Amino acid sequence: MNEQQPWQGWDGDDLILRVRVKPGCDRSAFTGIIGDRLGIRTTAPPVDGKANKAVTGFLAKAFGVARCDVSLTRGARGRNKSVRIAKPRKIPAEVADLLSARARG
Repeated sequence: MNEQQPWQGWDGDDLILRVRVKPGCDRSAFTGIIGDRLGIRTTAPPVDGKANKAVTGFLAKAFGVARCDVSLTRGARGRNKSVRIAKPRKIPAEVADLLSARARG
């Protein structure tokens, strides 16, 4: 995953993701590319930071890191967010598929 896409980049060993969150869904999942962002659905409502907490937990599990290794760097009150994942241990298959699909054109 060393090729840069508009929705992801690397800062040393840390992965920076630009995401678009859709709260209040029936399940949490990656939803593909939405404009220049990685789409994420979450079951949590957009109330009192619950959706932010759910998204960081979802990303921590997906990338094989502790929740404290996922930080919201921008967009705490909106659907468009930037997230830093410290030293991800794995790349989820859904994300890897999006990278390879973009590379193929």
